[in-house]
Amino acid sequence: MRNKIAIVVTLLFFATAAVAQIPTTGNVFLGYAYNRGSAGFTTSGNMNGWEGSLEGKIFPHIALVADYSDTTGTLSPSAHPMDIRFRVQSFLFGPRVYLSVGRFRPFAHVLIGASRMHQYGTYLGITHDTSYANAIGGGVDWRLIPHVALRVQGDALRTSFTSDHQNDFRFATGPVIRF
Repeated sequence: MRNKIAIVVTLLFFATAAVAQIPTTGNVFLGYAYNRGSAGFTTSGNMNGWEGSLEGKIFPHIALVADYSDTTGTLSPSAHPMDIRFRVQSFLFGPRVYLSVGRFRPFAHVLIGASRMHQYGTYLGITHDTSYANAIGGGVDWRLIPHVALRVQGDALRTSFTSDHQNDFRFATGPVIRF
């Protein structure tokens, strides 16, 4: 009987400690994403899709962010008459600094992680590549009602697909649920 009580007390202690580690404030974002993509020096195009992020406050005015985006589109090489379909998925993590000013919350972040590219076309077949990625940017959250805001965000997304560097512009907008 003593062992069972000791196990229950230990589990309650660890459960309480685990709850204390959960951030007390944060937000969830899910919205539209636009990526002005490139693949080499002569290929560029527009990609549309979605982006989502989860943010948790760790210090006053500093949070950790996990960000995922998935965009698709057609890139048109200038040297070829055919279009190439692209899909880029980015998995990024990093710190975000922010400041609340009335109904507005401007922020800036540096995110690092990986991006996955899928390239396919009629004469091309399917090509996949994964590379290191980083995004430097920021935006602003505009509080509409308590716990709901509208986000506008822009990033410089850097990838290195097929041994070449891409410097893309990524834009996102949509609702933010704050908790």
